[in-house]
Amino acid sequence: MVVFGGLITQLLHLALILAGAPLLTGVVRWLKARLMGRRGAHPLQPWRDILKLLRKRPILADGASIVSRAAPYLAFGATLLAAALIPSFAQGMLLAGIADLLLIAGLLALARVALALNGHDAGTPFGGMGAAREMTFAVFAEPALLVCVMVFAVLAGSSNLDTIGAVFREGALGLRVSLLFAALALVAVALAENARVPVDNPATHLELTMVHEAMLLEASGRHLAVWEMQAALKLTLWFALLAAIFLPFGTASAGSGPLLWSLGLLFWLVKMGLLALMLAMFESAIAKMRVFRVPDFLGGALLLALLAAALIFVSTGLA
Repeated sequence: MVVFGGLITQLLHLALILAGAPLLTGVVRWLKARLMGRRGAHPLQPWRDILKLLRKRPILADGASIVSRAAPYLAFGATLLAAALIPSFAQGMLLAGIADLLLIAGLLALARVALALNGHDAGTPFGGMGAAREMTFAVFAEPALLVCVMVFAVLAGSSNLDTIGAVFREGALGLRVSLLFAALALVAVALAENARVPVDNPATHLELTMVHEAMLLEASGRHLAVWEMQAALKLTLWFALLAAIFLPFGTASAGSGPLLWSLGLLFWLVKMGLLALMLAMFESAIAKMRVFRVPDFLGGALLLALLAAALIFVSTGLA
């Protein structure tokens, strides 16, 4: 019965993530527009764009190789698998045993490599520029993420996401400064991973400031639809990850039944809506920083993660 419940919740989780990812992107855009005094596009507009692009044949550059054909599907598959490992409305899903933060970080790195290769493959100056910037930012973002994983693993005794959420939900750890530092570092990494303000502006196509969009200038048709879906999935993935670690309350168990699943879904939607509102307010209140300041921003995130790790080692006597 437990295995059956894990399978059902896993399938429902995948359907929820796939259906809700473009909607979440649309909600963030709509909230930003409303906060800036504009009407904004309908929250379903990303879904309309994706469906329209899926009906169009992709056009490849003359110098493009098989990389441009395979990269969007590789990035989408890696991101979808990572999203499948992060619990939403229920814990103990079928893949909960391998829901390791290190595996999730590796899948995100694989998607990033596929995106950078796609930018380089067409041989355009802007694609190579965006790929170079993306990998430069990753030099700072990935170590910060891995140090945060180490902090959570030391506190919870495991790097499994379900175990970390259960330990934090019990509240035995209490309020710790190290957790605050790790949370700030993880939020900074999430902003960089999703090409959000202040690291990048997803709404701009100004050539000299683009990072993520520069690598997709040659994408079109079905390939562009897959890239848009992958970006929406990654934003949803990071929202779900932050909720699973720092807002673990209200999550049902896989064997609890449809009633508690529905309650867990309601809690999860509230948490995702709250994070979407916070992101929209944050991006509406600040401006994009200069590209050359982004390493300083991510370096600060790495420093916060290292401070969190140092405090954990000192407080637990592991030093």
